[in-house]
Amino acid sequence: MSLDPRADLPDLLQQLMDLESVSGAEGPLADEVERVLRGCGHLEVLRDGDTVVARTQLGRDERVVVAGHLDTVPVAGNLPSQRREVDGVDAVWGRGACDMKGGVAVQLALAVELAEPTRDVTWVFYDNEEVEAERNGLGRVARTHPEWLEGSFAVLGEPSNARVEGGCQGTLRVEITLTGTAAHSARAWMGHNAAHDAAEVLQRLRDYQPRQVEVEGLRYHEGLNAVRISGGIAGNVIPDRCVVEVNFRFAPDRTEAEAVDFVTDFFAPLPVEVTDLSPGARPGLDRPAAAQFLAAVGGEPQAKFGWTDVARFSALGVPAVNFGPGNPSKAHADDEFCPVADLRTCADALRRWLTS
Repeated sequence: MSLDPRADLPDLLQQLMDLESVSGAEGPLADEVERVLRGCGHLEVLRDGDTVVARTQLGRDERVVVAGHLDTVPVAGNLPSQRREVDGVDAVWGRGACDMKGGVAVQLALAVELAEPTRDVTWVFYDNEEVEAERNGLGRVARTHPEWLEGSFAVLGEPSNARVEGGCQGTLRVEITLTGTAAHSARAWMGHNAAHDAAEVLQRLRDYQPRQVEVEGLRYHEGLNAVRISGGIAGNVIPDRCVVEVNFRFAPDRTEAEAVDFVTDFFAPLPVEVTDLSPGARPGLDRPAAAQFLAAVGGEPQAKFGWTDVARFSALGVPAVNFGPGNPSKAHADDEFCPVADLRTCADALRRWLTS
């Protein structure tokens, strides 16, 4: 299937969706995106693996970045795509409609259309966002070609109901391992049940009061939750080991080290092992480029609840926001869809920003 970047946005979205691109298999879609962009005389096109970068070189006073990932989570009987009414609105339905080929459709259409934007623009289409962090294409480019991502401001087209969501929460996962002594369950008194000791961990979590904090005018909510409990080897054996996995979603005013210190102190003296850690991102809405973006888009910015790749831009010193079509609550859902009106709203807003 060939992509037609000048097709009506919902048609282009369906073309992108029907080129299936589950994480790790983005190659055919990346090839098509590269083909389309190389056909544009106003763009310099670069590629790293299945990440495609296209940028204008007009000598403008400012460069901005617009980025989106090409991959999706696995298909669940929700392809090929369909144009149909969902919850009373005109929508495109199927895997990737929301997360985030709706944003990619807007991005690709504008990359082709806007030959002379008022700002130089770097368009980034990257791979492997939906899997472990070390495979993330944006992270790979940040390590190997950081100059490709330079800019004064970035927009990530993750679904946000076509509203601006500033920054993002950081995320931390830890494992708390409780140990006991195995015994036959008929003679439980001869052992020590590690699973029962998990009660202390769970009680602390039940008593936890989430912190709410304002960062650069946006209110973030933190969260500390058990997400997995494992232990035991058989139905007649007292468990000598129980592991409680806890996820901490922290506001972007905390550094990674501060988040680790908080969780370690919260569970002390229990042993805490960090298994995953990604920093949050401050909104950066006080930057001139951000103010100009907000003026073009309109509406009141909100805090992003969750982690997105805006944090990767933040780590490079590039403030970034989430702004894309679709409801994030539908990301990864079997009935994933994107309202057509959101596509047009996002495209119109980005066009105003990049041509004003």
